[in-house]
Amino acid sequence: MKPLHRTNCSFQNLPFSGLFKTYVSDFSEVSAFYDYNPFDAESVEAKARELSYTGDRRRMAKLLKDFNDPYELQEAARDNLDRFKEEEALTLVTGQQLGVYGGPLYTVLKIISTIHLARQTEARLDRPVIPVFWLADEDHDYDEIRRLHLLGREELQTFELPSRPQPLPPVADIRLPDELLQLRSQIRGELYETDFSADVWQLLDCCFRPDTTFAKAFGDFITRLFSKHGLVLAGSNDPAIKAQTKEVFRRSVEHAGAVREALEAQSERISDQFYQQVTLYDSNLFYFSDEGNRLKISATDAGWAAAGGREWTTGELLEQIDSTPERFSPNVFLRPLLQDRLLPTLGYVAGPGELAYYGQMKKLYGYFEAKMPVIFPRMTATLVEPAISRILGELPFEFYEYDRRIEDLDSAYIERTEKMDIEAVFSEWKRKVEQVADPKKDKVATVDPTLEGAAGKATAVYFGELDKLKGKVYRAVKQQDQTQLNRIRRIKQNLFPRDGLQERSVAAIYFMNKYGVDMWDKLLDALDEGETFDEHKLIEL
Repeated sequence: MKPLHRTNCSFQNLPFSGLFKTYVSDFSEVSAFYDYNPFDAESVEAKARELSYTGDRRRMAKLLKDFNDPYELQEAARDNLDRFKEEEALTLVTGQQLGVYGGPLYTVLKIISTIHLARQTEARLDRPVIPVFWLADEDHDYDEIRRLHLLGREELQTFELPSRPQPLPPVADIRLPDELLQLRSQIRGELYETDFSADVWQLLDCCFRPDTTFAKAFGDFITRLFSKHGLVLAGSNDPAIKAQTKEVFRRSVEHAGAVREALEAQSERISDQFYQQVTLYDSNLFYFSDEGNRLKISATDAGWAAAGGREWTTGELLEQIDSTPERFSPNVFLRPLLQDRLLPTLGYVAGPGELAYYGQMKKLYGYFEAKMPVIFPRMTATLVEPAISRILGELPFEFYEYDRRIEDLDSAYIERTEKMDIEAVFSEWKRKVEQVADPKKDKVATVDPTLEGAAGKATAVYFGELDKLKGKVYRAVKQQDQTQLNRIRRIKQNLFPRDGLQERSVAAIYFMNKYGVDMWDKLLDALDEGETFDEHKLIEL
């Protein structure tokens, strides 16, 4: 694989939210929603100074070590687990769902961003900053993680494991079914056989095996790729770890009304300027039933209730949190607070969606006697394969324009390259017809006023025929330019599959199969030392 060439591209013309675009281009406009500015070194240093870790560091170091023991960590990650015990040690966290065979490209981009930013902030602060990947081990969106998308020969191809009936336990506890072998066969049949295929499948087959849990399989995949760079794993779907989070659960119940009001107030401010990312509920807790299913807890007139008839008064709910905290699970708003209770979190490396819901949480942190971490944007990138790079320069479009509908790209190409200005020719034709027809309509009207409409209709019919002729001319030109139009389709399919950003759908293993298991190491090494990920990257492979 040749050295990577990177080009920065503004977010402004790409399909990201207005909040995200403003965050990376003019943070002052959204600073009311966040406690720290990730692009200001002094602000990051202020968070490091102010951070007061209230947990038992040695106890948490032991829990982290136990959590990571099932995975084959390399020396750099084991060293970081030891460094966690140091009083000055901080963590930089990211996380993601546990997708089959590693999930989409942006998962890898998040991890690379976190490792890079941890190195950068450690050098700046002269304190240990440990990169942590938080396994979304209490998530229950099985439909999201059972699917995988690959760039096919004609279009994006979707492969999936069978669905499962609801309700479900946390996806981390779900075991990969025997149908994984069929999925493996389908995916291997779709991917080209390359010099790197054997290494990729050796990695995948070591990690993703029938009857292995999603958490174990995904964690193995991540550690085999990135623990060499010091990345360690964390999560909360563990009784010993959950016992350290009781205070967060208690406060969410004791101050449920105030917590709700805090979220509503901040969310309303955001939605006035941008949009609300996450819907609010009267509780931020889930309960694990005796069958292991994750059930939402809702407020009632008498207290609290979960599906299946489970009810509590507030006192009873608090007592059960104290006695069996492992039966409770946080929603999207409480999960960061658990994370920050367990870890000395300097910052969180967030995708555009996460960045938005963190913006809803600023007031919420106050009720937990904390301030939010620095929210660093993750790297967003589009990987440009050599075959695509070669033809990009032959076409009259900027990268971002390939986000348009293919029909619009076809028309734009013809307009920009045609020898004859078709629109101008037919506009002039219609203008001259009107110049001739309008006086004639007036003369017809002097003979019989009731015929004026018929005269106008005759002109309209003629214009309709002209429009048909114009369409035929466009089709004739399109036929002549079919090679280039096919190239446009190929580029769009590769860079914006299904009209979305490549990183959101295409699986990371698609690229690993073509460019090597170590391609992510090379991308990490290629990043500029001061990189802040405030622009989208085009990375030529």
